[in-house]
Amino acid sequence: MLHPDLQSRRNVLRTSAGAVGLSVPTLLSLRDDAVAEPASGNSAGRAKACIVLYCWGGISHHESWDLKPDAPKEVRGEFDPISTTVPGIQISEHLPLLARQTQHLAIIRSIHHLSSAHGIGMYWNMTGHPHDAPQVANNRVPTRQQWPSLASMVSALRESPRGVPPAIRLPYPLVDNGTLQAGEYGGWLGPAYNPVVVKTPRGKAFGGVSRDLGSPVLDLAEGLNRHRLDRRRSLLTGLEPTLRDPARGKSFDHFRDLAFDMLLSQRVREAFELEREPDRMQKAYGDHICGQSVMLARRLVEAGVPIVTVCCAAGDLNGAAGDHWDTHGDNFNRLKNTMLPSFDRPASALLADLHERGLLDDTLVVFLTDFGRTPKINGGAGRDHYPHAFSVCLAGAGIRGGQVYGSSDAHGAFPHTHPCGPNDLHATIFQALGIPLDSQLSDQTGRQHRITNGEPLPLFG
Repeated sequence: MLHPDLQSRRNVLRTSAGAVGLSVPTLLSLRDDAVAEPASGNSAGRAKACIVLYCWGGISHHESWDLKPDAPKEVRGEFDPISTTVPGIQISEHLPLLARQTQHLAIIRSIHHLSSAHGIGMYWNMTGHPHDAPQVANNRVPTRQQWPSLASMVSALRESPRGVPPAIRLPYPLVDNGTLQAGEYGGWLGPAYNPVVVKTPRGKAFGGVSRDLGSPVLDLAEGLNRHRLDRRRSLLTGLEPTLRDPARGKSFDHFRDLAFDMLLSQRVREAFELEREPDRMQKAYGDHICGQSVMLARRLVEAGVPIVTVCCAAGDLNGAAGDHWDTHGDNFNRLKNTMLPSFDRPASALLADLHERGLLDDTLVVFLTDFGRTPKINGGAGRDHYPHAFSVCLAGAGIRGGQVYGSSDAHGAFPHTHPCGPNDLHATIFQALGIPLDSQLSDQTGRQHRITNGEPLPLFG
């Protein structure tokens, strides 16, 4: 049986053309239940949008951003570091395309937290706050008592153009061991602030068939008859006086129109038409679900979506099916043959594409993950979960590229200089977005919460 909160979300939004006219406005009308109260003050942030590239499963920092070539063999592994466009900065030999974009990157090598569970580590990184039981191995399902995700907080604090979803999640929700994971959703802000989970067009061709386990998922590629929706809109206009719920005391018109605009407006519809991209751009991002999803993220922020999160997968990650970053075994072959190339191409293409279009100054790109991997290689030629030191990256929106912040020790086991946590990363993201750090959000009881207790990192140029 589904958790009650998950069942309620299933009932709130389904993607069939017959249901969307009524259920989506009901969902969107709940947005008034959580009130953002931005505090006074100025911020130097310039970002108009944010793209989060999330490596679900825990990308090994030893094989990507923080190699240890001088460590003992059982620590350093099989990969060599290579030079980048910035003298003195080296990254993995299996990220050659990102090595050409390092002038845009701020690599943070000293981030850490305390949870070695996928879902709770993800929750910490995606909300900027620890779970109430951060060292418990079991994952948690989404509830109304948890912190909202970064995407949910941004959607509450930033306006999107009419008809444009305030936050989108691609290409499917995160699932681990048959459990929908907390940390991606609206939490105490309410389900109206859940990012809209959208399947990437053509995703099934690349293995994007992950389970949703009750999370509302919008599939614009299949089963959406726009002409039927348009007729339903006209029908509802006539029936609206009998459908309005007086007890809600809110304008049904506004939320009904927003729901239809989201599905029918030219701006949103064209953003999902990936075939509009020239062949060279399709090739640059990669002909797989990760590449197509990252390219779609760029198109969505161009259409006005404030924040888009992409699960960077080579295929179906949910339920440990397909290629994923949780490399307990055969770490080096899996990374060099599948995972790193499928991430390197679209991530580097995104940075280059945004720069060429003049959008990188206005778009913050965030590379996140659950945690790092153990310094010592295990008996299966893999690395296990390890939260005490790992790496993340930021780019664009006033972030000074070509820098490394902090360091880990000689084995990549603990921060050596400038240790920082997910709360500090969130403070940096909010600063880049121009959101005052003392902004507050109200939960369903009216209690106010400051969005972050972290300190922004000195990464801005």
